Amino acid sequence: MSAVEKVFEPELNDNSPHRQPQALVRRGASPVEPFEEACDWLPVLQRLGIQADRLVPVATRARANKTPFHVELLAAGLCAEDRLYRAVAMDLRLAFLPAVDPARLIVREGDALTLLGSPFASRHARPILYVEPDRPPTQLVGAGLLDLRGLRRMLGDHPERAGRMAVVAPSMLRKALITCSEPRLSARACETLASNVPDCSANVVATVGQGFAIGATLVSLPLGFALWPSSAMLALHLLFSLFFLGCVALRMLAARRAEPPYLAKLPPVAPADLPVYSVMIALYREAAVVPELLTSLGRIVWPRAKLEIKLVCEADDTETLAALRAQPLRPWVEIIEVPAQGPRTKPKALTYALPLTSGELVAIYDAEDKPHPLQLLEAWQTFRDAPPDLACLQAPLVITNAGEGMIQRLFAFEYAALFRGMLPWLAAKGVVLPLGGTSNHFRRRALEAVGSWDPFNVTEDADLGLRLARFGYRCGTITYPTFEEAPHRLGDWVPQRTRWFKGWLQTWLVHMRNPRQLRREIGTASFLIVQVLFAGMVISALAHPLMIVTIAAILFEMLRADTMTPHSALFAVDVINISCGYAAFLVLGAATLVKRERKSLWKTVLATPVYWMMISYAAWRAAWHLYAKPFHWEKTPHRISKSRWVKPASRTV
Repeated sequence: MSAVEKVFEPELNDNSPHRQPQALVRRGASPVEPFEEACDWLPVLQRLGIQADRLVPVATRARANKTPFHVELLAAGLCAEDRLYRAVAMDLRLAFLPAVDPARLIVREGDALTLLGSPFASRHARPILYVEPDRPPTQLVGAGLLDLRGLRRMLGDHPERAGRMAVVAPSMLRKALITCSEPRLSARACETLASNVPDCSANVVATVGQGFAIGATLVSLPLGFALWPSSAMLALHLLFSLFFLGCVALRMLAARRAEPPYLAKLPPVAPADLPVYSVMIALYREAAVVPELLTSLGRIVWPRAKLEIKLVCEADDTETLAALRAQPLRPWVEIIEVPAQGPRTKPKALTYALPLTSGELVAIYDAEDKPHPLQLLEAWQTFRDAPPDLACLQAPLVITNAGEGMIQRLFAFEYAALFRGMLPWLAAKGVVLPLGGTSNHFRRRALEAVGSWDPFNVTEDADLGLRLARFGYRCGTITYPTFEEAPHRLGDWVPQRTRWFKGWLQTWLVHMRNPRQLRREIGTASFLIVQVLFAGMVISALAHPLMIVTIAAILFEMLRADTMTPHSALFAVDVINISCGYAAFLVLGAATLVKRERKSLWKTVLATPVYWMMISYAAWRAAWHLYAKPFHWEKTPHRISKSRWVKPASRTV
């Protein structure tokens, strides 16, 4: 049981994956009578064998949430969607289609995407027609809002239309519409950013000019060492020192503001004020964690009729898809299959799925995540109270298995420094914020305005944070965390860290194609931070083992000569760099720890040099991968979590 879990654990009474927590959601003091829309559904519910008294709570929620009655009815789990729409067809005396052949649909491509992205906005699209052999085209009822009263009135005035109409379950129609739209969705996911904002796309790793500069550097280094070895060595180490000390300065500045974690106090909210919230989770080879994921998502506090969860999977990931389909998914949960083409990356999958969501706000989680149940509420309240230029909020990530070993302990320490120290400090300063890869909350409008995720960038989070800044948007942080586990083996940790470093290099190369323009767009302070966070962190990691070797070699030379050598200045430079680097890393992380976490701080101090050498190995591996396979996504495997929820002990503000 980790100390951080004790700080953050939400107060829950059970772990049911389908229960709807109601904390902080204000309800009326007394029940209200069913309003007119509910009365329209009485004949349908009688066909389903649902008692009339069951309408009162559903109608009350529909009024409180300002949502359609039938949406609340399905969200309450009183009947299955297929049964409900069969009963609607019987009530209206219309045909019911149990299945839809996509090839028989007559629908404009734009209308299909409108319906897929706005299921309650049928007025924005033309009617969908269905062509069957030996009969005229049939208009399908089931897309968008279901207005029973209007349909009854229309059929009463024009009974002849009944023969040209049929009812279909919305989920069945969605599947057919997605199949029809698949080519366009795939093309948009792979090409939109590269076509509209080519300067911000990583589909080309380096421009001709950047390639020439990199090649010239690689040729000049050995030449300089051959002709002027001492001068070249000193110049290279001074360059390394510039980035090293930049990282040190940034960490020390952040450490001045860093503090242990806390939870912000959230005031009660009215459900009617809450918008539709889309939650997207990209899964690949995650069959083992599917039940735990659904349980974690089931704890989210949000009106179920205004929540949509999209489980985004690769179409050829049969094991994960089978695990998902084996679960009794509720109406607000949908599986989206991404065609196995183009770059096989998480950002490509998310970009493909984004048009299939309808939320005003969009949250991104990883398969192993356990978000705090109140996280969406804090994000919405923060967006509500902020200017429109606040485009994204980053929730803190908390590692729950820090006690399992050195890798987990150092990983948790890093995350504490980043999410409790560095990112809140950057957000407070209003400068560019490199997002984490999960628990990002977006204003949908801003996300679409900047081209969403780059399908070719393997650290889409950091790239998107920088791109938002270039478009004039800000990113901020919130306090309610997401729990996850650190990699369990070195063989899992190295590929993950390699991917991160490769993506940072990709991001730096993409956005440094025109440095002057970048500085104008994001400002001098953010420009300098980009150099430190994206280039500096990688270069420091690459330089670290070279400095260690240099220190050891010069120390050996000094001991043999028993006197100062010409390389003594170089020795001093590297010792200062390494010492300050370790110190800044430890100071920032220590400033963010709670009391119980500090008990094992001495273990972190002793293991830091080894951990930094591991980081250096991953950085060198990333440099090679950037050349050899720039778009390859190295999967981080996840296991069933051993951590559990515990009683909170949180501070509020």
